Amino acid sequence: MKAGVLYSGGKDSSLAAIMLGTYYEVELNTFVFDPARLIPTIENAAQALGFPLKKRVFPEGMAEEMADMVISCGYPNDAINRIHQTAIGTLAGEYKVVSDGTRFDDRVPMLTRAQVQSICGRTGSTYVRPLLGYMRSEVDRLADRFLVVEYGETGMIPNGDYESEIRAAIRARGVDPAALFPPHHEQSLVVGRKKCNNN
Repeated sequence: MKAGVLYSGGKDSSLAAIMLGTYYEVELNTFVFDPARLIPTIENAAQALGFPLKKRVFPEGMAEEMADMVISCGYPNDAINRIHQTAIGTLAGEYKVVSDGTRFDDRVPMLTRAQVQSICGRTGSTYVRPLLGYMRSEVDRLADRFLVVEYGETGMIPNGDYESEIRAAIRARGVDPAALFPPHHEQSLVVGRKKCNNN
């Protein structure tokens, strides 16, 4: 059975895909707002994992809508959760099993129980979160064991995180996004997969 994994190219979604690969035929899915956006670093990360990747495009105008929401709220959490819910809902319309890399201690993005039940009830899909029981320290340990990872600030590392395109949409309005997003938010990008050792 196929599992559609929401994929940013980072360590969390990469580990989730590896775990699911034991039981499912994994297909990675990266969402972008701009259909012309190229995603070579994410394609390379998917290739390193050995899973096929599909680039998907959010509905037209969504980036601007979410930029307005961030500016209106003064913080990005609601917009990022809405984007994530849209992505998971889209995948649930195609796959019987959908997944992402959300962890135990994540606050954003994180779907509520009611949102998950709504998506699954409407589509008949199952939403699986392999890392939900893992705290960041353990995810980092596993990533160090299995993956070659680069780290950097949001917007400075070319992964498939929603935030960089939302920041660009806010900047296009003449607003400095730095005042709306938390400072020093580290992102990751998988650049290789280590050979398995039994340590």
